[in-house]
Amino acid sequence: MFPQKPGDVFKLMKENNIEIVDLRFLDFLGMWQHFSVPAHELDSEAFAEGLGFDGSSIRGWQSIHSSDMLVVPDPKTARIDPFLSVPTLAVICDVVDPITREPYSRDPRNIAKKASAYMKSTGIADTAYFGPELEFFILDDIRYDQTAHSGYYFIDSVEGIWNSGREENPNLGYKPRHKEGYFPTPPADNYQDMRSEMVRELESLGIIVEAHHHEVSTAGQAEIDMRYSPILDMGDSMMWYKYVCRNVAKRHGKTVTFMPKPVFEDNGSGMHTHQSLWKRGKPLFSGNGYAGLSDLAMNYIGGILKHAPTICAFAAPTTNSYRRLVPGFEAPVNLAYSARNRSAGVRIPVYSPSPKSKRVEVRFPDPSCNGYLTFSVMLMAGLDGIEKKINPGEPFDKDIYALGPEELSGIPSVPGSLDEALNALENDHDFLLKGDVFTEDVIETWIEYKIENEINPVKLRPVPYEFMLYFDV
Repeated sequence: MFPQKPGDVFKLMKENNIEIVDLRFLDFLGMWQHFSVPAHELDSEAFAEGLGFDGSSIRGWQSIHSSDMLVVPDPKTARIDPFLSVPTLAVICDVVDPITREPYSRDPRNIAKKASAYMKSTGIADTAYFGPELEFFILDDIRYDQTAHSGYYFIDSVEGIWNSGREENPNLGYKPRHKEGYFPTPPADNYQDMRSEMVRELESLGIIVEAHHHEVSTAGQAEIDMRYSPILDMGDSMMWYKYVCRNVAKRHGKTVTFMPKPVFEDNGSGMHTHQSLWKRGKPLFSGNGYAGLSDLAMNYIGGILKHAPTICAFAAPTTNSYRRLVPGFEAPVNLAYSARNRSAGVRIPVYSPSPKSKRVEVRFPDPSCNGYLTFSVMLMAGLDGIEKKINPGEPFDKDIYALGPEELSGIPSVPGSLDEALNALENDHDFLLKGDVFTEDVIETWIEYKIENEINPVKLRPVPYEFMLYFDV
């Protein structure tokens, strides 16, 4: 059993001779931050009053003149870190303002808590389940740099098809061709054991895994699927997921990236996100409508499709996300819904007729996102669809990629760039303000940070291919 209250944490620490407690929290963008204290510094008071730290150096957070913050450990999240040599207990924390004692409005974990509370306050549902499918690349080498007079990146993988002719003394072949990496057995699948090791570590942390496999791309693209869980729990699990994948890879002298599009001419990494609403133990998405869905589920889809451009500001939050979300290629950019059809932005899986399995799968998010914020914005969009009874229109069961221009013209698509997604967020975010889940400050800070630190710096720099196109103009 994992801890439920502070007393359980102290018992776990004693039984495992814990020497260090690692306090973890999220920056605004969704990366784990941490500081550590000796085990004797974690006492009952810490779980009530918190421990102080400087928040001024955390991305998207406090200014230097109001930098003091508190982290309050959540005892239910305490886990023994499987990678550190000194016995260490990791605890996920909530962030609190030391003056007001209020949860910090820019803490992504707090936003997910508020989204869940708002859902319950509507009476529509009491539980929102999320099941993201994160894809990632396992690489052997990564080098990149950008200066005033040069810029480059170089990635490599023993699996990369570009190494089919490399002298490896010996080169044994078995390198998946572009777009042919889906489900081959070893030795073509070079990372079966490594993914299994990742699964073993995840399950030791209490995270249930349903499957793992090689993904479509060459160069070690992978996927591990966690079993669905409530919004806050899944946000926590997603942080452990990234941490485990990166550290298992490091054990083997490899590196992992969740960057959506690191490899040219092959599939990018998505994060197809399954979701459903339940009330008093009963699934609300099961019904007698299209693909076995209820009217409530159809309205949820309507909300997702209506607010999809705004969702992208959080679910596809990098400039690189839109190297993946390009019309006419593999990514599901079309804002339509369909049973089974993987070319639609929203899919209804039909693996099982069981009412408990009825869910919708939103396919345009990618794993560079902050899970807490992404799950929250999708939940708020779906609830808005239910509250306003938004009709998603007719399903689209044709192969969208095979349609001509006339048929495609009637199907809206996701934004073509991060700029467009942020513009959508600026113009369409009232639904996020309900229940004070997101605040105007959170929206404004997100937009400003992305423009100043990502969009403008990328715009200012030439990229290597521009020299191929324009050097001789």
